[in-house]
Amino acid sequence: MLEPSPTLAMTAKARRMKIEGIDVVSFAAGEPDFNTPLPVCEAAERAIHDGQTKYTATAGILALREAISRKLARENNLDYGPDQVVVTCGAKHAVFSALQILVDPGDEVILIAPFWMTYVDQVRLAGGIPVIIQTGSDTGFSPTVEQIAGAITARTKAIVLNSPCNPTGAIIEKETLAGIGDLALRHGFWIVADEIYERLTYGHAYQSAAALGAEVAAQTITIGGVSKTYSMTGWRIGFAAAPLHVAKALCNLQDQVTSNANSIAQAAATAAYDLPDEFVTKMRNEFRDRRDLMVGLLRNIPGLACETPEGAFYVFPDVRACLSRFSTDAQLADYLLDAAHVATMPGSVFHGPGHLRLSYAASRQDIERGVARIGDALAQATR
Repeated sequence: MLEPSPTLAMTAKARRMKIEGIDVVSFAAGEPDFNTPLPVCEAAERAIHDGQTKYTATAGILALREAISRKLARENNLDYGPDQVVVTCGAKHAVFSALQILVDPGDEVILIAPFWMTYVDQVRLAGGIPVIIQTGSDTGFSPTVEQIAGAITARTKAIVLNSPCNPTGAIIEKETLAGIGDLALRHGFWIVADEIYERLTYGHAYQSAAALGAEVAAQTITIGGVSKTYSMTGWRIGFAAAPLHVAKALCNLQDQVTSNANSIAQAAATAAYDLPDEFVTKMRNEFRDRRDLMVGLLRNIPGLACETPEGAFYVFPDVRACLSRFSTDAQLADYLLDAAHVATMPGSVFHGPGHLRLSYAASRQDIERGVARIGDALAQATR
């Protein structure tokens, strides 16, 4: 049975409290708090006035697929032609479609915990069986090649890689990624590389899975989008780039499910991919500074342990030492919202129990206020 998204539910509860006049600091949202760049909005307005409001090709308008192809070559060292790119209704849609065409009932899909909870349900919707590898702070929330090798069976069809990771911000190092690529070639399974946070890395050169070599690329579906990089979560534009026969299968599936993504949003995304780096660099630098601020403040709270994330815009502090009054991290998250008016996400929904996920896609003032409230509420709870 499918469950509603816990992240959306927590965000909705925090919004209701705000409407009621309660001063809530929200660290629950999984989206940048910056405005969409003005040139992107202007491109959408032009598309409306120019009558670009009709159906497009299912795979997306050619101009956008060409822009994605250029982006992948320029930033990721990937050689995908426009005919190998399928524009989707967000990256979530791209992951769903990839699993639908790859996975048969009973096939196994390896997931690396903590992970974005949607992966489990999407694997099950395809008839697959999630095989979960648990990681922790001792490995920086990154898997080892040996762990993955130990999870492979004759039924392994795919592995989902999310680097940087939601919820931990962990990045899979190139050497580990190369080892995973070798395993994929040896055992014949697919890599579904969810790279939606790839531009939000801090002091790290990004490595795409498909850039490991032509053989690995032939067994990889690369997934991305404009949501995080260009603060365009509501525009719902993602993409999947894959070997040609896979791209055609993705397109055939989309024909029967959504048809094309929104035509106006496609025009906006085309403009986004041709923007200079200035917007992304400015946002990334601000996120890095907010990360450092939040991590430093959290480490001052007795009982909390907090790794410094390498990417995305989340921290994933260990709160197990603070659970004496609470049965679960979910109860702690509820307590923080009700008592401290701070919205967080329990780590258990990401298969990382004993942790909280906090988004630093919030102002510095809110980070300071919110973390101070958390510290006060935890001190009160443990008296």
